Amino acid sequence: MTGDHQTPALLLFSGFVAVTLGITTWVSRRRHGSAEEFYTGGRLFSPMENGFAIAGDYISAASFLGVTGLIALYGYDGLLYAVGFLVAWLVVLFLVAELVRNCGRFTLADVVAARMSERPVRIAAGTSSVVVSVLYLVAQMVGAGSLVALLLGRTSGAAQAWTVIGVGALMVIYVSLGGMRATTWIQIVKAVLLLGGTVALTVLLLLRFHGDLDQLLVTAARRSGHGDAFLAPGLKYGGSWTARFDFVSLGLALVLGTAGLPHILSRFYTVPTARAARRSAVWSIGLIGGFYLLTIVLGFGAAAVVGPGDLRGSNAAGNTAVPLLALDLGGGAGSTGGTVLFAVVAAVAFATILAVVAGVTLASSASMAHDLYASLRGSRGGAREVAVARFAAVGIGVVAIALGLLARDLNVAYLVGLAFAVAASANLPVLMYSLFWRGFTTRGAVWAVYGGLVPALGLVLLSPMVSGCPGSLFPGVDFQYFPLQNPGIVSIPLGFLAGWLGTVTSDEIPDEAKYAETEVRSLTGAGAV
Repeated sequence: MTGDHQTPALLLFSGFVAVTLGITTWVSRRRHGSAEEFYTGGRLFSPMENGFAIAGDYISAASFLGVTGLIALYGYDGLLYAVGFLVAWLVVLFLVAELVRNCGRFTLADVVAARMSERPVRIAAGTSSVVVSVLYLVAQMVGAGSLVALLLGRTSGAAQAWTVIGVGALMVIYVSLGGMRATTWIQIVKAVLLLGGTVALTVLLLLRFHGDLDQLLVTAARRSGHGDAFLAPGLKYGGSWTARFDFVSLGLALVLGTAGLPHILSRFYTVPTARAARRSAVWSIGLIGGFYLLTIVLGFGAAAVVGPGDLRGSNAAGNTAVPLLALDLGGGAGSTGGTVLFAVVAAVAFATILAVVAGVTLASSASMAHDLYASLRGSRGGAREVAVARFAAVGIGVVAIALGLLARDLNVAYLVGLAFAVAASANLPVLMYSLFWRGFTTRGAVWAVYGGLVPALGLVLLSPMVSGCPGSLFPGVDFQYFPLQNPGIVSIPLGFLAGWLGTVTSDEIPDEAKYAETEVRSLTGAGAV
């Protein structure tokens, strides 16, 4: 990109960073240092505020950059990501939101440990939450690197590396200084900007085609190079039985994984009641649903206006489809309209990445401090635990930066799909069993977590994502023994199976009184924090 594009985009992005840092500084002066303030913002947010924050947390770089790029490159098969992300919220609404708010306090482990031996369960659930969060963070880092390479017109590793490092530093500042209160307001601001920008782009795109969606799709199919196959199933996932199983695996991971994402579950603790948690989920479904419908239009629009050839030339994984579409809709390279629109979209994309990494980092640092550190120390709560959470944010940031640099050539939607698969394999089984199975035991809980986590990570390491293909992390070597890119079809059933097997082979007698207490609390809210 030319300097004409760089300057306004950098100014807008710098403005967003300045505003969010101002919010963080303001909140940090008003905090009183308690665990409840740091982890949940004092539980003072309204359902509408929390609904916008959830939307801001959930609509990540994978959605804004990755999904749009996949639709532009693969047509119908690409929009399956958008459908999976949206349908997953029905699972959250009906099975998770209210029950988790009633049973827990700060983290996923709080729900499970309510009726189990705390230490082993918290260590297992805390470990899984940190792993899922780091995988999710890597996707955001990759999105940041792709965007800055486009913005600065540089594809060198150094440019992307410094961007990833900068995003990592900002996320540590947001979390360590502002906690949940600052993170929530950053996510609300980001959600408003993102939804507004998406609506504006969609309107401009429809004006380009005079409101004729049919003409848009026909043009996209013609420019794709695949003809009518671009608008039909099978372009990416229908070539072989392996590809079809990969699609089923991806669908399972996306639909079931949201209910196990630590940063999404933690958002339900920021409202005062379970009813408010459910209303938050309803608000977020409306906002997220509207966004993904517009994303589908923008994806096909990018194929029709920009063309897959130019998209791959800019970024092989398609991560720059939205900024390039904005540039063209504004009047093309060198035009004032194109410069302004490109700058706005680039700034919104940066805002998206920063807001999401702040939320995910907060959730993972909470698991590190509240579950892992406190379990080893023997007590939880207080200023020391909050201090540990702040330091944990730094460590998690360093790990995410390192992995983000390693995976910078992969599509961000692929990477988020892996995070969803691990969440669905390790976190969802233990959460469902804890809430609904009277005979569930401590061994079953520990086995459910590790029985899903270890196979999911192992299969990813042995998959085409890591080796054996030109687009792999390590294309020069081949230790690919698992043919699917997403492990969910195998690892999710293994997580449920391990939880059942651990329970039926355990000598522990389930505590009927604790289960009854948990059941009443989850359904009525009696005794909820």
